[in-house]
Amino acid sequence: MSKSITKNYLYNLSYQLLTIITPLLTTPYVSRVLGVNNIGIYEYTLSIANYFILFGCVGLNLYGQREIAFHQQDKMYRSKIFWELIILRFIMVSISIIIYLASVVTFSAYSFYYLILLINIMASVFDISWLFQGIENFKVTATRNFIIKLAGIILIFTLVKTKEDLYLYFLCNALPLILGNMSLWLQVPRIISKPIIDIRASFKHLRPTLMLFIPQVAVSVYTLLDKSMLGFLVDDISEVGYYGQSEKIIKIVLTIVTSLGSVMLSRTAAHFAEGDEAAIKTHINLSLNFVFFMAFPLMFGLIGISQNFVPWFFGNGFDKVGPLMCIISPIILLIGLSNVIGMQYLLPTMRQKEYGISVISGAAINFLLNLMLITKFKSFGASAATVCAELGVTLIQLYFVRKKIDILSNMKSASKYFLSGIVMLVVVLILGNILNSFIAVTVLQIIVGMGVYFGLLILLRDKFFLKVIVRVLRRMPDHIQR
Repeated sequence: MSKSITKNYLYNLSYQLLTIITPLLTTPYVSRVLGVNNIGIYEYTLSIANYFILFGCVGLNLYGQREIAFHQQDKMYRSKIFWELIILRFIMVSISIIIYLASVVTFSAYSFYYLILLINIMASVFDISWLFQGIENFKVTATRNFIIKLAGIILIFTLVKTKEDLYLYFLCNALPLILGNMSLWLQVPRIISKPIIDIRASFKHLRPTLMLFIPQVAVSVYTLLDKSMLGFLVDDISEVGYYGQSEKIIKIVLTIVTSLGSVMLSRTAAHFAEGDEAAIKTHINLSLNFVFFMAFPLMFGLIGISQNFVPWFFGNGFDKVGPLMCIISPIILLIGLSNVIGMQYLLPTMRQKEYGISVISGAAINFLLNLMLITKFKSFGASAATVCAELGVTLIQLYFVRKKIDILSNMKSASKYFLSGIVMLVVVLILGNILNSFIAVTVLQIIVGMGVYFGLLILLRDKFFLKVIVRVLRRMPDHIQR
């Protein structure tokens, strides 16, 4: 992995981790203060508001990142694209806000909370993280995110004290988001020329963004619709809370696997513009190896620690979260693979059609299974539907790239990670059953699990892991190596 890719991966990883670090650090506190019902209200209303954010952005984030990546070195053309996309984004988000105010805010039982979430929709106008991702400058977004998220954490611990403070919890999440997005604009004058207002030119981007928007709508079916359908089909809003909390933990872990995606999308797009197919294949194979290396231990590790982790982390009343985590955990591997094939290969190489077919198929699977399973199995049904949908997406994408990427060879290399992960799972489960549920037990499970996994990879002489060790040792000072 080249130095710039490694650096950008680490910056993007920190960016993604800090995006969700607030719920990770505050969840044990908030779950105890607000309770599962209030958590369910927050997760449900946020899922509805996110549809309007999705509509307002119409695929502009992915499209903008890719177009900027195509013209990284051309400041004049880069600036032209930037301002055209900003104008289009402003128009589309404005339309989305009007529809939002006229529908959910006016007629919903949760109107007050939806009104606060209007801040989230407005924040999407100012989100230009795609610009910095396109020029492969992830340091700016990572720094911004750290400062704003830290402010959010302080606000939550300072202001949210009782169940009646649910509205404050909404504000503590919404205000840092819009302030963080606005702060990115301070960097724009350095990399973008003065604005040129051309509304007609802006709308020429609408059609290609819609090509990316349609798949994103499909993706939202199995990222947002699970909570929406749970809230709509099940009378008990706490089911949304159980599902939302389990999904939150899974996505925090998933970030470690998928953070390479945005970095590699820009890099692959640049190689595609240069016609360098050999470099593209090299990077894709590297990404697949990385996903297998990280996803198996994270997936099996979550299953292993869930029984001891949930009681001390969430508190009383969240017992369902542990089994739900076990059901959902396979998406760590599945989304990791589809992120490589879809986000890092199909999209930057202009194969939107195949990408669209895969995610639309996954959305259809998820929607149908939700209808069949949620009313009977509630949050368990939604979790199973999500895993099936992600499996469908991954299999379809693998079929589309079978002639371009040596999938079989990559699968064979994954056997070592799978075997090591299974052994690790057994050891972690035994530890959890022997010792009582407490934070120290979870920490011990994680430490022992990592030791077993990495130790087995050394015994199996895994080339990828050994290269990582060699690189780390080379960067250590000589006196430490001795």
